[in-house]
Amino acid sequence: MKSNGNYDWKFSTVGGVTRVNIESGQDIMHLDELDRKLWTALSCPLVNLEIEERTLKMLDTNGDGKIHVEEVVAASKWLTSIINDPDLLLKRESFIPFSAFNVENEEGRHLLETSKQIIENLGLEKDNISVADVSDSLAIFAKTKFNGDGVITENSADDEALKALIKTVIGCMGGVADRSGEQGIDTDKIEAFYAALADFKAWKEAGDADKANIFPYGDDTAAALAAVMAVKDKVEDFFMRCKLASFNTDSAAVLDVSSAKIGEISGNNLAASTNEIATYPLARVNAEHRLPLGNEVNPAWAGAIACLKKLVIDKEYKNAEYLTEDQWFGIVAKFNAYNAWMGAKAGAAVEGLGYAAVVKTLEENKKEALLDLVAQDKALESKSNDIDSVDKLLHLYKDFYTLLTNFVTFSDFYSRDKKAIFQAGTLYIDERACDLCLRVTDMGTQGTMAPLSNMYILYCDCTCKSKPGTMTIAAVVTDGDVGSIMVGKNGVFYDRDGLGWNAVVTKIVENPISIRQAFWSPYRKMAKSVEDMINKRAAEKDAKVMSEATAKIENANVPADGAKPEIKPPFDIAKFAGIFAALGMAVGLIGTALAGFFAAFTAWWHWIVLFAALILIISGPSMIMAWLKLRKRNLTPILNANGWALNARVLVNVKFGATLTSIAKYPIVKMKDPFTMKTPVWKKLLRWFITVVVVLGLIYLIWPGWSMKAVNWLMFWR
Repeated sequence: MKSNGNYDWKFSTVGGVTRVNIESGQDIMHLDELDRKLWTALSCPLVNLEIEERTLKMLDTNGDGKIHVEEVVAASKWLTSIINDPDLLLKRESFIPFSAFNVENEEGRHLLETSKQIIENLGLEKDNISVADVSDSLAIFAKTKFNGDGVITENSADDEALKALIKTVIGCMGGVADRSGEQGIDTDKIEAFYAALADFKAWKEAGDADKANIFPYGDDTAAALAAVMAVKDKVEDFFMRCKLASFNTDSAAVLDVSSAKIGEISGNNLAASTNEIATYPLARVNAEHRLPLGNEVNPAWAGAIACLKKLVIDKEYKNAEYLTEDQWFGIVAKFNAYNAWMGAKAGAAVEGLGYAAVVKTLEENKKEALLDLVAQDKALESKSNDIDSVDKLLHLYKDFYTLLTNFVTFSDFYSRDKKAIFQAGTLYIDERACDLCLRVTDMGTQGTMAPLSNMYILYCDCTCKSKPGTMTIAAVVTDGDVGSIMVGKNGVFYDRDGLGWNAVVTKIVENPISIRQAFWSPYRKMAKSVEDMINKRAAEKDAKVMSEATAKIENANVPADGAKPEIKPPFDIAKFAGIFAALGMAVGLIGTALAGFFAAFTAWWHWIVLFAALILIISGPSMIMAWLKLRKRNLTPILNANGWALNARVLVNVKFGATLTSIAKYPIVKMKDPFTMKTPVWKKLLRWFITVVVVLGLIYLIWPGWSMKAVNWLMFWR
């Protein structure tokens, strides 16, 4: 069949759906001619797939976190132009022979030369290059002075002074990740560093030029300001309280700390009540509006006031015992110039170096030397990109066909010896192994889409001691029976690397698993209903008996008013005789009806037909519904909920489902179980009696004449 071009595509039925075959390099070369409507998937996510995520990121050229048809087509064109025999892509090998490069293509010839150079640099002698070789070459390349990413590290410089300077720049401005993984600097970091040096120097020198005004307390100005700010709010609160007390003399007691408030905490350990005491006023409110600087200060603030007195007040008002509000605001105003200067600080990133080191670094002026190292590194950018291109080529060479068989077609999923990239591992639970397990990222979307799949799905939270966090999987049960599966049941999940995870069932989406399960389903439901009914009736009977017993106990005493107890009427035998007669007539009528019904079954096969009809009536509807649903089991809704955009159904019929879930099979054991309960004699006799009756009944139904002769013969001998 030709699609969007002249290429003759081959098709086959896989999983009940007709799909295009991707079986040759020519098929890969002509992917751009394949009608989009014939692709199984239109997009897939980058995560939670059993294919190297690095490969998928290389394919995701627009960076939206998904692989689209256009990106797959572009990769196929690029790959088949570099490789001279596209059939090699079907091998999924992790190495490329040098003979496989298409030297007639300019890029292919260039990548071949780069590959040979990598092998030579590694000191190897071989005629191919592998994914491991490129990984090693990247590591070796990263350990050299330059690697083409425009970032230099300490290793990029030979001069010890430059090495130290690079380290200093990283410490002040922060680093940039180099291709090697080490922290380094680029042009922007160098420019920002030297700008910060110049700004800090200018700012510092501006402060030194007006030192008398900006630093009122000399070198102690910063400490003095800290002492002022530590008590500023509390001091100003005190002066406001004094003003309010003067404005309203009746409020003085309220504004001051009361004895009652102190009494509330007097029973506590006052040394541990500092925080509570600190909320009290700084000092007692007074009419003079003076803040005492001695023992009259709130003890929780005594240390802060003492520090303020030493650094500021004693230098302004020596031996002062009090501080007025005007004096306080005068002290605060002295810091205005300092605060303005600090607010204009520039180059704070290099402040930690100290003014002397800043000046020295500016004088040495090694900026151009650093920029020259960056330029030398950038000169190797094309060579670095070539290595990246070889790395990309190797990853696509190894994984591209795997992606195609899980994207254009789903042949890996329906293969007997491979697994699809979305199959995360195997869940072992309830004597079965479920191979169709998918990692789940969005349970909300799963809850909406999963019921549409017609599949029986177990959602499990998985934890592993060697890996942090929790992984959620959706395990599809495709064969067998429900068994004892329930929410909360534990199992073990083994991922594709063989690592074991503890799994707990958190949610179940119920759908038919097999025809066998559907056959027994009505009987299980009836048995469950009967069991529930018996339990309910037993509970009701027990409650009734307890209620009646309680009532009898409560009514056992003679009434206080002396009333005579109620006398029950005597047993009326005539009434009960009538009831028994009616029951007898009813039983007779029922027996006559049953006799007429069974009389219609004169031949032995009539009973077989009756039995088959009863089975069909009971199990038939359930089996028919199960058959219809099992034919429509579709993995598409589950994958769509995981971020796939599927373009076709992914059916899991009964035969294929039997390969995805394996059930434990035990051999016949002849050894007698020593713990088997012994059957009582009456049960054995009852079984033999029922067996004899059934056998005789069958003989009578099949050979009625012979059975009568046998009876006459027995009577004769008697």
